[in-house]
Amino acid sequence: MSWFDDSIMARKGVAKGQAGATHSITEASQGKYHYVYGAYVEPVLTIDPGAVVSAETHDAFEGAIKAETDKPSEILNFPYLNPQNGPIWVNGAEKGDCLAVYIESVVPRGPQPRGTTVIMPEFGGLVPTADTAMLTTPLPERVKKLEITAEKGTVWNDRITLPYEPFIGTIGTAPEIEAISSLVPDYYGGNMDLPDVAPGAVIYLPVNTEGAYLYVGDCHAAQGDGELCGVAIEHPTVTTLRVDLIKGWTIRTPRLENEKFYMTIGSARPMEDAARGAYRELIRWMARDFGFEEIDAYMLLTQCGRIRLGNMVDPKYTVGASILKSISGIAR
Repeated sequence: MSWFDDSIMARKGVAKGQAGATHSITEASQGKYHYVYGAYVEPVLTIDPGAVVSAETHDAFEGAIKAETDKPSEILNFPYLNPQNGPIWVNGAEKGDCLAVYIESVVPRGPQPRGTTVIMPEFGGLVPTADTAMLTTPLPERVKKLEITAEKGTVWNDRITLPYEPFIGTIGTAPEIEAISSLVPDYYGGNMDLPDVAPGAVIYLPVNTEGAYLYVGDCHAAQGDGELCGVAIEHPTVTTLRVDLIKGWTIRTPRLENEKFYMTIGSARPMEDAARGAYRELIRWMARDFGFEEIDAYMLLTQCGRIRLGNMVDPKYTVGASILKSISGIAR
């Protein structure tokens, strides 16, 4: 039995959609990519729980940066970054439910797949920004175009090749009433840039409105903790998801499960509030579903809890708090 057979998704998921139902969202069927999370546009696809969806995602710039001689400030129209596929309407999803999304694969797309990373004015973790205003002169703009293959990874230069470690930078459901930029992470998911949202993981997303309105995009070929300069190795992909529905499992913020650990995800400023939020939700999860007293879980996580930094550059920072399934009393 694989770990997935005993996952929360497998145990709680409805998965009563048409057997073997598969769908695709191509560039043509997507049409207009979206830069806002909300329930105010028509879904591009309607599915039953248990369906598999493959989406042709764009890079974070919707392909606008084509050469290393390009100047991002002259080409990009901020805040139109992070184009999203979807929204996807999930039949039966209602407020208070949870989407369980198993990430089957993230594969580079294109006849000659390439990735892009850039330095942009007032964007990044070690420079002044609109939210951290300073009189410092901006760094010079720079673009790197990089060859990518799933087998060999990303060629950085003639000495360094990074392994292909893809993940979904931006995924989530519609907020209940707001329409929020796809650059912003929050309780619905969004631009979390958390490397653990990767093939082989299940991400759990709160359903805030009927149909859920699932969005996905901004896939990365590689990224270190923090997405330090603000831009990972952005690349177009074919991303395949299995989308299920857990009725009545109400969660406040996204959660994640993979073979090794359970994780809760918090997004806030300052960064310590993101960590506090993530750890609080993990403690409450342990108390609700794993039989812990909250205070005992609090004490235990002090000894063995782990923190993963998603990004430290977006309008809100993202932190994942996790506990290993190997810890006694957690694995089920």
